Amino acid sequence: MIINLSDTNSLVSEWMSEIRDEVIQKDRMRFRRNLERLGEVAAYEISKTLMYVDKEVETPLGSAHVQVFKYQPVIGTILRAGLAMHQGLVNYFDKADHAYVSAYRKHNRDGSFDISLEYVSCPPLDGKVLILSDPMLATGASLVKTIEHIAEFGKPAHIHIVTAIACTIGIEYVQRHSDANISIWAGDIDDELTAKGYIVPGLGDAGDLAFGEKVQQ
Repeated sequence: MIINLSDTNSLVSEWMSEIRDEVIQKDRMRFRRNLERLGEVAAYEISKTLMYVDKEVETPLGSAHVQVFKYQPVIGTILRAGLAMHQGLVNYFDKADHAYVSAYRKHNRDGSFDISLEYVSCPPLDGKVLILSDPMLATGASLVKTIEHIAEFGKPAHIHIVTAIACTIGIEYVQRHSDANISIWAGDIDDELTAKGYIVPGLGDAGDLAFGEKVQQ
């Protein structure tokens, strides 16, 4: 299931306009906050798909039957770029366990790159719902490699990918190379990648815009 949150005009459209704007995105705190907001909206939408059970609670005036999560999801992120969206998800799924993955592009002299994955911290995943944030789904290679590695911690019942911008090429790559039960929630979807694997028109490097430039490895 692929969900483009910009298909219907909403606050997401407003935030996406700021996230993409090369002038506004120079305000690093505002950029991070807009990514966090997208995470919050995605959390609310994903919450509609989860399993619930009836619970009776006592109020000061009597008892009420309410619906609560049957199971808490696991909230994961790809470091470092996914941290702002991760915070938005955690703001809403505040009782969830957390997972962290350090997947990044290791650039070669010829301009190509490999996906380096050096650190994974994850709770047991068997039968759980995993919500994984990464603001840019470009080629899909890092996401597929992440899904392969977290399989060591169990098989999730469902994986929700939360991203600011996804590329159709990356979406198709994930669908071809992963047999996991996956839904992708995107702030918007673009159709083009550059030769170096950057989304066009995209927004630039989300990690650098959120946290500052890094030395390329």
